[in-house]
Amino acid sequence: MANRDNNRNVSENIKDTAGAAFHSIHRGLEVTENAAMNAVDETAEAISNLTDDDSNRND
Repeated sequence: MANRDNNRNVSENIKDTAGAAFHSIHRGLEVTENAAMNAVDETAEAISNLTDDDSNRND
């Protein structure tokens, strides 16, 4: 009986650790994605501003 309980505890600990690792990795990917999208947005804004400046000079 104790062996079965011990095995169950070990299994639950492994499951909990794997779940925590998954959530940490997932959160890291979300942070990376947000940073990448912010960089894309800022680059697009900079290009738009440069294009607008060039258009204004030609008017």
